Amino acid sequence: MAIQLSKNYTALLDEVYQAASLTSVLDSDPNTAKQGAKSNEIMIPKISMDGLADYSRNSGYVNGDVSLEYETVQFNYDRGRKLSVDYLDNEETAEVAFGQLNAQFLRTKVAPEADAFTFATLCGKDGISTATGTLSTGADVISALAAAVDGMTDDEVPTEKRYLFITAALNGLIRDMDTTKSREVMASFAGKIVVPQGRFYTAIDLLDGTTSGETAGGYKKHVSTGASDVAGKDINFMIVHKPAVLKFNKHIANNIITPEENQDADAYAMKYRKYGLVDAYENKVAGIYVHHKA
Repeated sequence: MAIQLSKNYTALLDEVYQAASLTSVLDSDPNTAKQGAKSNEIMIPKISMDGLADYSRNSGYVNGDVSLEYETVQFNYDRGRKLSVDYLDNEETAEVAFGQLNAQFLRTKVAPEADAFTFATLCGKDGISTATGTLSTGADVISALAAAVDGMTDDEVPTEKRYLFITAALNGLIRDMDTTKSREVMASFAGKIVVPQGRFYTAIDLLDGTTSGETAGGYKKHVSTGASDVAGKDINFMIVHKPAVLKFNKHIANNIITPEENQDADAYAMKYRKYGLVDAYENKVAGIYVHHKA
């Protein structure tokens, strides 16, 4: 019975997390990277080559160089939490307490933080394209999106696999327009994902779960601590070319412990840990465009 209970819970929780995550569309193919010298890093291939040279009818081609190097990138996300529900509390709620606790945790805590970390990390990369301002009307939004699209095209970012992440408010302004121009601009994206503002900041702080004021864990928008420290801003929209992003989950542990197996208490327990990487290729930062509030 205990084993069956564990299997049922785990299958349900995996499904809930996938439904709630907004940035899973950016997950990278793990086959594009190889293990680094250390277990906390991966190696990313980078290729460079010489351009065309004059061809001679006498001596033929000019020799050129091709180099393949590996950039070493360290994993930058390691978070976890253990949650418990007393055996009798769970029994007296017809097993709703533990079942709902796990599902709610993944939907309301894990997925939002993973999305917020992804957006904030990409916003912090040097060399990405940025713009700022207040977008009050649908025309303002379309104009800003068109400028972003044109800028990325000028930077020779491929037109396919560009994903638009946008707030519900701005998406509503576009929807209310329903004009030929708005439809043309929106058709230039491989997909549109509407993001709650609470996940959409240029910088966040991950709360450690132990320090006073941080015991609840989770994250919050970064607040400036001095003149040289830039506060997090509300993002209006982001355009991300998927091949520009490195996003791997190296290890996810989602373990259910029954009261019979629990050595510390007569309680059901869940241990959850997520270890991974969010980064961007150095040569592809032009594939990330962010527009945020002033």
